[in-house]
Amino acid sequence: MEPRRERKFVRTKQKKAKADLAAVLRKSWYHLRLSVRHPSRVPTWDAIVLTAASPEQAELYEWQLRRAQRMGRIASSTVTLAVPDPDGQRIGSGAATLNAIHALAKHYQKLGSDLSPQVTGTNGGGSESFVNNEDSVLAMAKFMSKKHILLLHAGGDSKRVPWANPMGKVFLPLPFLAADEPDGPVPLLFDHILAIASCARQAFRNEGGIFTMTGDVLPCFDTSTIILPEDASYIITVPITLDIASNHGVIVAAKTGISSENYTLSLVDNLLQKPTVEELVENHAILDDGRTLLDTGIIAVRGKAWEELVMLSCSCQAMISELLKSRKEMSLYEDLVAAWVPAKHDWLKLRPLGEELVSKLGKQKMFSYCAYELSFLHFGTSSEVLDHLSGDVSGIVGRRHLCSIPATTVSDIAASAVVLSSKIAHGVSIGEDSLIYDSNISRRIQIGSLSIVVGINFPEDTGGTAEDSFRFMLPDRHCLWEVPLVGCAERVLVYCGLHDNPKISLSKDGTFCGKPWEKVLHDLGIQECDLWSATGSQEKCLWNAKIFPIISYFEMLSLATWLMGLSDQKTEFLLPLWRNSRRVSLEELHRSINFSEMCTGSSNHQADLAAGIAKACINYGMLGRNLSQLCEEVLQKELSGIEQCKDFLDLCPKLLEQNSKILPKSRAYQVQVDLLRACGDETLASELELKVWAAVADETASAVRYGFRENLLESPSRTAPVYQNNNVNGCSDQSFHTRTVKVELPVRVDFVGGWSDTPPWSLERAGFVLNMALSLEGSLPIGAVVETKKNGGVLISDDGGNQLHIEDLTSISAPFDHGDRFRLVKSALLVTGIVHENSLVSTGLQIRTWANVPRGSGLGTSSILAAAVVKALLQITDGDNSNENVARLVLVLEQLMGTGGGWQDQIGGLYPGIKFTSSFPGIPLRLQVTPLLASPQLISELQQRLLVVFTGQVRLAHQVLQKVVTRYLQRDNLLVSSIKRLTELAKIGREALMNCDIDELGEIMLEAWRLHQELDPYCSNEFVDKLFAFADSYCCGYKLVGAGGGGFALLLANDAESATQLKQKLEKDSNFDYVKVYSWRIFLDS
Repeated sequence: MEPRRERKFVRTKQKKAKADLAAVLRKSWYHLRLSVRHPSRVPTWDAIVLTAASPEQAELYEWQLRRAQRMGRIASSTVTLAVPDPDGQRIGSGAATLNAIHALAKHYQKLGSDLSPQVTGTNGGGSESFVNNEDSVLAMAKFMSKKHILLLHAGGDSKRVPWANPMGKVFLPLPFLAADEPDGPVPLLFDHILAIASCARQAFRNEGGIFTMTGDVLPCFDTSTIILPEDASYIITVPITLDIASNHGVIVAAKTGISSENYTLSLVDNLLQKPTVEELVENHAILDDGRTLLDTGIIAVRGKAWEELVMLSCSCQAMISELLKSRKEMSLYEDLVAAWVPAKHDWLKLRPLGEELVSKLGKQKMFSYCAYELSFLHFGTSSEVLDHLSGDVSGIVGRRHLCSIPATTVSDIAASAVVLSSKIAHGVSIGEDSLIYDSNISRRIQIGSLSIVVGINFPEDTGGTAEDSFRFMLPDRHCLWEVPLVGCAERVLVYCGLHDNPKISLSKDGTFCGKPWEKVLHDLGIQECDLWSATGSQEKCLWNAKIFPIISYFEMLSLATWLMGLSDQKTEFLLPLWRNSRRVSLEELHRSINFSEMCTGSSNHQADLAAGIAKACINYGMLGRNLSQLCEEVLQKELSGIEQCKDFLDLCPKLLEQNSKILPKSRAYQVQVDLLRACGDETLASELELKVWAAVADETASAVRYGFRENLLESPSRTAPVYQNNNVNGCSDQSFHTRTVKVELPVRVDFVGGWSDTPPWSLERAGFVLNMALSLEGSLPIGAVVETKKNGGVLISDDGGNQLHIEDLTSISAPFDHGDRFRLVKSALLVTGIVHENSLVSTGLQIRTWANVPRGSGLGTSSILAAAVVKALLQITDGDNSNENVARLVLVLEQLMGTGGGWQDQIGGLYPGIKFTSSFPGIPLRLQVTPLLASPQLISELQQRLLVVFTGQVRLAHQVLQKVVTRYLQRDNLLVSSIKRLTELAKIGREALMNCDIDELGEIMLEAWRLHQELDPYCSNEFVDKLFAFADSYCCGYKLVGAGGGGFALLLANDAESATQLKQKLEKDSNFDYVKVYSWRIFLDS
């Protein structure tokens, strides 16, 4: 978890650079995943509530909420709820807010957890008691006031984005960062909103409240930095030009407040709606730079203001009934918010229910939080959606995701087209910058440029010759989608122009398919009375035009071509067909969508695509896809999902047979484990998991040198003498001389690159690590002494006073018991060949080890101690004790021990100073250690600014390591991309150190620490988070060393003075009694 970074500055009004969209989204997604996977460390929302236009749409939203929870977008502990407007009647966003809070209170009452008897009622959950008396309302308000609620307004009818109407605009596809998880479902706008909002939860801390957003806006900025006043409401604003402000809400903020380079926090003086320039001037709403403050639609309420809002909501049913009877609406952004702005009270009292709003809410204040870096992505029109998939942000857009696309020689699909969750047949053409989503596109279909196709299922062409078969062309700048209707067997084909505004009337130059209505009617011979009722009072527009026929699919395609003005057939034939068919308008479609069929159809479609990709991966590929993730989608097809996974499992033996020479067994076994789990066979999966880890050990041993694995694992011979007793007939051998080898080594601290050194990654991909050797408290803390002795066997002792004598070395064999204190030395005897090569033919050995650092330090102690033992054994037996050979042997040793691990620890201890180490796959694994020629200035600055701190938390690397290695073997794409980024940061860090840029090293350490938590959130804990938050204002970077989970931390201070202050404060603060700051020096002598 990343602590808040706050600084206070004199208020400025200069223009600020917008935040880097990719960086903001990546950080937000990192925070979201962390909060879902480890909510005890990173608090998440207690409830997420969506407003819906109708009960049917609410059911769809509930399905989407369950999907998000299944996919790890929402924590399992979070309550989710979709709340429709009462009776499907529009009551306004303000009343919908009250209704949603009321519905959530009733939902909590039904759950009955942690509620007082006054709220739950004597009849158990579900009682209506809390709305019937004041004590119950007070009790519910007290309960709700402690909750953290995310409310998302998503109940509109999406008239300006009509193709998103069936799914809800908030759930439209938005493939930002989709390439980070290529085997997962397509990211939706909703998913990105959840990511941004997850950071805002941090701003509430432990005080309850509500965070309200709109479903058609993605506000891109770091919401974790928001400052929330106590007992108040606040609204997020952003500076905007006056021309844009004239079509939106504007906030007039007080001229005084708290300001920094990224935000300004001040009281709200007034609210304006779509103001003219004169109104802006009159109300002092124009900033010094000529801009004004835009109301972004993001509102938060906490403390007493939240309690009062809950109180009002729990008793709001009478207010809502009055609105329903009068057919009036209460706006969130005009009416409800105005209750917190005294200058609007007189105006509000004249509005529906305004007196009650002022009375119940008017005691508290509203603040404006102006976020200068905020990027405001609005998805209000179809063209805006396409705009957000191109231009400046195109680099983060996944243009092909979970789709089946033919070869370029049999299709014409533009490189800039975005194809998501779709199956494209050969013979299809798709133009530039078009969006295809959740569709099956059959052959001989042409889709123009800047077009949108959603949910289309073109039937397979069953015609005779290619010349006789049906063709369909969607022109440039058009939208095409299908809608299943309640009580209708056929899905309705719907279409319009990209820039058509369904709300603009015939009399105001409204258009259909990009052409004025007058031209459409004239060209096709359609009468106004064919489309609109002569008696209705509504304006005649596309929204209520009965234009879309419900007939057979190919007839609908023919009429679509005709209505778009592209048909070669004569109007005399097609006009009667259209006129005599049952027809519906967009408005009628909105009320009649079969949401259940739409959900099932979409789920089955995505399951089929995932199954096709998984099968192709097994049949033709090298298992490079994340089959575990693909099978999650396959299993959404309830009837046939498990059977398909069983079919995949049956394909595995053939795959292994065909690729046995090049496919790592560890990966092949992991695939089978994942498929067995998908099939529900946990017992067999657990048994096979043992083979996965054995295969990793085998592959590591094979990578050290040819034939090493086979020699290592075969049983030691009992026929050859392991040693000879030198005491014959009571006469000792006078020629015997004791030989002693002592190896002392430093510990290592890693700046960045860890995990890329760990098998099986390092056996298959390049690794890069930047680390440093240290002495602690004035000495080298790790060492081993190996001494020959006249008596046979091996005597092992450690610094804990434990001893073991092994008389028969042939008894040493892997695997070792995890409780065996001496398995490290035993493994060293194996990997050095002393056991198998009968090196002790005339003598015995005495081995003593020590490590003067706390247990679970994360300083590479185990690996460096192993390196010390291996180096000493090789020296005393005249073996190859070069650092590179020792490093490779320790890599195998750790696999034998069952702890796993990579090469960076032993490299860190064997080689002095700061070094940049690369590894390259092969047999043998090639290590290249590049010492950094550190200048005296660099060494001095590091030793002044870097604190090496023991957290007092014991960590076990293998627990974290097993999770990370399993994810790699599954080809978890997030993990793979995170480790790739760590290797890039290692290269950047090397340059930073060579340039003596310590501040940049700090930024690299911070990003590395975020990536480590992405790999496994349990690499940190609440105490470590607290320590880093305490140190944050003094530091430019910090991280735990090694795999994390506890142990030592590096705190890189802003300067020498900050380092001294931080050290003193840590030593004095009772919260950190077990924290110790160690004295250290870079170990420069070899």
